[in-house]
Amino acid sequence: MNILRRAHLLIAPLTLALVLSGCATKPPEQRGSNEIFDPYENVNRGVHGFNRGVDRVFFRPASKGYVAVVPAPMVTSFNNFAENLSNPSMMVDYLLQGKPREAGIALGRFLLNSTFGVAGLFDPATEMNIPQIDTDFGETLHVWGFGEGPYVELPLYGPSTRRDAVGVVVNLFTSPLTFSPTRAVDNAGVWAEVVRRMGNRGRYSDTIDSILYESADSYAQSRLIYMQSRRFELASDDEAAYLDLYSDPYADTGTPVDPATAADPYADPYSDPYEDPYAQ
Repeated sequence: MNILRRAHLLIAPLTLALVLSGCATKPPEQRGSNEIFDPYENVNRGVHGFNRGVDRVFFRPASKGYVAVVPAPMVTSFNNFAENLSNPSMMVDYLLQGKPREAGIALGRFLLNSTFGVAGLFDPATEMNIPQIDTDFGETLHVWGFGEGPYVELPLYGPSTRRDAVGVVVNLFTSPLTFSPTRAVDNAGVWAEVVRRMGNRGRYSDTIDSILYESADSYAQSRLIYMQSRRFELASDDEAAYLDLYSDPYADTGTPVDPATAADPYADPYSDPYEDPYAQ
């Protein structure tokens, strides 16, 4: 049994267990709206340690070697190929979200890039000013009104929430090119996604290394960055939700804080605020 299939078989039951255990945890709606609900922190930290070990031993050196050996235009082409394969799934998700225009864009990009873009290795759709789009089943659940649930870290996948973890599993099966349970060679979408992630890991190696290996608490830092980024992404069309990302969870009035003066969401929450950043 290959490692990718094992990863899928591991993530699926873990996701189901998290969904079924949701009723036993305190609903996040009863907490501060911008707090991070993490009742599984001990388990999550164990998974985070496993993921960091896999990254240190395998994924980090492989990704650095990949971007060092493969020319940058080819890395971009492989990324384009993986992103193009995700368009059918995004089309389905946009239809489920009641967004036919975006679904049409996803279909149009897939057809155009799959033909004139040489199976998706190139991106003529963007050159023709067809906008790039991005969605997933986690966002579909958000549109349907499902809460994000507790924070979870998935093996070999990384930061997520209960809602997004369900989305990960569902999106594995919404495209016929993504996952074949019988033959590893048929998992075109999975292999393409692995290559895409290797390219991104190699390209942004310094930033990712600073989070995983240089921060005082890599788990807390990864969790904070993921949650801020994901909530911002889902709140982009909702002004009230957008402003709430910057609200003070300890304020009695609940008055939003000016984003210009809000604390840096990417700052290390465990660093010394009085430390001289220029000290040697």
